[in-house]
Amino acid sequence: MVSAVGWPVVSVMPPLNLNLAGRVFPPGTYLIGREKARECARAVRATNSLHHDVEASRAAGFTDVIEPTTFATVVQSPSVTQLVETPDTGLDPHRIFHGSEKIEYCRPIVAGEELSTTLTITDVTERAGSSILSTIARSEMRAATWSSPSLVAATPRR
Repeated sequence: MVSAVGWPVVSVMPPLNLNLAGRVFPPGTYLIGREKARECARAVRATNSLHHDVEASRAAGFTDVIEPTTFATVVQSPSVTQLVETPDTGLDPHRIFHGSEKIEYCRPIVAGEELSTTLTITDVTERAGSSILSTIARSEMRAATWSSPSLVAATPRR
């Protein structure tokens, strides 16, 4: 789309809502699949048989294969998507990147479980012209994991 004078029209997102701190998003769920566990294990080169072999996992006391530790990021994905797609946040999905993440495991994530993750925005700060959203994502199903990813919303230079 171009303007009357031939300049490209750029859609402008509303500014980031700086009052997001304390906002809790409804839980998002994720059903852990056996093949997804195996795919993830292959992708991160996790060779432990507990990620690939159901019988080895059962012998170790689990009901099915367990996910590699990095899989917690996938489990929280529906909650992060919900945050990014909520119109009143002011987030532009094309200008967001992952800043950092800390994950604390309470127990292994096992294939066949359905985890419910609740995302809470704990802080919104401005640094070097960009907004940083600090969040906590808690996955509930006998307290599997919690993580605190930071998302950076880059602000276009004017």
